[in-house]
Amino acid sequence: MSNTVIAAQPFYRALGAADSSAVPATWVKYFSIPGNNGLSLSGAFLFARLIGKIRDLHRQDELDLIHAHGALPCGHAAMLIHRELGIPYVVSVHGLDVYSDVQVTGRVGQWCRRVSRLAYHSAGRVLCVSEHVRKVVIDGGIPFRQTSVVYNGADPDLFRPVQQLSQNALSVLSVGNLIPTKGHAILLRALSAIKATHPDLTCEIVGIGPDRERLQQLARELELSQVRFLGRLSRRELAKAFGRCALFVLPSFYEGLGCVYLEAMASERVAIGCRGQGIEEIIEHGKNGWLVDPESSYDLATGLTTLLSNAAERDTIAVGGRQTILRGFTLAHQAERLGAIYREIGQ
Repeated sequence: MSNTVIAAQPFYRALGAADSSAVPATWVKYFSIPGNNGLSLSGAFLFARLIGKIRDLHRQDELDLIHAHGALPCGHAAMLIHRELGIPYVVSVHGLDVYSDVQVTGRVGQWCRRVSRLAYHSAGRVLCVSEHVRKVVIDGGIPFRQTSVVYNGADPDLFRPVQQLSQNALSVLSVGNLIPTKGHAILLRALSAIKATHPDLTCEIVGIGPDRERLQQLARELELSQVRFLGRLSRRELAKAFGRCALFVLPSFYEGLGCVYLEAMASERVAIGCRGQGIEEIIEHGKNGWLVDPESSYDLATGLTTLLSNAAERDTIAVGGRQTILRGFTLAHQAERLGAIYREIGQ
């Protein structure tokens, strides 16, 4: 089996820098109207940019399947390629804004929803990263039989257990885009609530986004001098960051699943997420991870206190987390599930 990976980027954005551990890809820039107002049309522009390249690839070695990530723009472009060349396609849905009408409102958002539904309806399969995501897709009118759940996977060799640098100086790690729904402000308030009992606790926050200045200001107001904002890290740098922490915390309250929880579990660190999100399908509270109420800094502070104060319980849960990953949530497991669907749809 051979494959070609094409990474699409609007013309007005700088080309992404591929991580050294990433699969080799061909980067393609395409025209798109900047901002959310252009999202509903972006798939058509991407199709126009790609169709010649796809036609040449198809002529050289007949393509069996296209795997698009997200309805807009890639799923829409795949749908148009399917109409032009007859190549079947599947669409992966990684988040909860499955119709793009949460980030894009008004009439443009309605059009995004319409185009997304068309892309899903024409797909051989809509691949959802959790049952939580699948429900949102189905609620929008896509038949259950046209959907499958393929959970994300973690690389257990890259994200593996290492001994903490110091058992005395405990640290918390959080990884995610710096936007409100990821819950970093909730984490900072929880850290403030426990700093008197854990004065040496440090926190590293990995990620970029529009909320960085606001979060840094909040950390200063709460007098959290031991919080560090690290920006973006490579996968290997992130694996080292997991090795430095005692706990991984991402109190996101709008999350389809989240690869970082799985990577934390693979690293044998307790992963703390929110109830009612996709990760609740994998984490069993107190056995292989920890769950807190969404948007509750009090519940998070209570959980942090419990885990930071009990190394034995923390270690037991952490071991359970890695075993969960090894039993069913590695990249190999994910590839096996995808391969089965590829063979079914590509026949």
